[in-house]
Amino acid sequence: MNYKLRKISGDASFREFYRLQKGKNTSIIVQAKREKFKNLITYIVVNKILAKYKIYAPKLITNYYEHNIIEITDLGQKSFYNTIIKKKNKFKHYKDLIKIIIKLQNINLQRNYRLGKFKINFENYSIKNLHKESDLFFDWYLKYCLKSSKQKRIKDIVKSELTKIYKKLYFKNNTFVHRDFHASNIMVNKNKLGLIDSQDAIIGNPLYDVASLIDDVRIKLPSNLQEKLLNFYYYKSKFKKEEYKNLKNDFEILSVQRNLKILGIFVRLFKRDGKPNYLKYLPYTWSLIERRLKNPVFKNLNLLFKKHLKIKKLKKINNL
Repeated sequence: MNYKLRKISGDASFREFYRLQKGKNTSIIVQAKREKFKNLITYIVVNKILAKYKIYAPKLITNYYEHNIIEITDLGQKSFYNTIIKKKNKFKHYKDLIKIIIKLQNINLQRNYRLGKFKINFENYSIKNLHKESDLFFDWYLKYCLKSSKQKRIKDIVKSELTKIYKKLYFKNNTFVHRDFHASNIMVNKNKLGLIDSQDAIIGNPLYDVASLIDDVRIKLPSNLQEKLLNFYYYKSKFKKEEYKNLKNDFEILSVQRNLKILGIFVRLFKRDGKPNYLKYLPYTWSLIERRLKNPVFKNLNLLFKKHLKIKKLKKINNL
């Protein structure tokens, strides 16, 4: 049998991916020399959990962990992003992804799992975790975009306000959170939607993945479509009628938190990893943040941003 190995485009992680062709069949080789426990072992475990709950995800074929490699099933070459970007009626297709999020949230996720000799623990999405992520905004984005001797002071002031905002999150950390649920991480294979890049899963707020999908910085959705998708999630998830305001607040808080993190990650990918392609998303990421900052819950944060950050100047990313 003829074997062909071809490197394929990766993501923002330290992993490398190869498509292995064996005759008419293909599989994916995942190599991770850094963070390999999370990128290989945790990934295997999360995919097993997804399969148990009838969520289409890669299955393990062979585990070569000692050589930094695993072989998994191939979910194809077409992502949801590739298909949706040309569709006019996006709502019809996005509804299927909202349904996947609801299936994820019906997973009875335990805190501890085992894979042979390995033990995997799932963390809670605590305020500490939220700050660890949004700190990327200060430590990378501001560091390169705001040349100011007052950076530390600005970080302390804004971070203090973010703490107050994070404490206003209403829903408990009690659901499976994929943590990077967006159009590029959904594969379309023979009319089946498959979920990849699940190694960062955590126990968290039910609105996190919803915000990740609806406020995806890679796809510019009109605000009325975003609202329709949020309402679709609300009705399908059967929240109490009086919980809608809390649901919308949590959605917008987590959207701002996530997109502050993304600003930092994308600058880090450019400055540290030599990947300038991600910079093109920064202006729209700011636009999404500004869209959510209209919520009164962000009144003080808005004032601090206007006073200390001069958003419009930052959006031009002059110093990069």
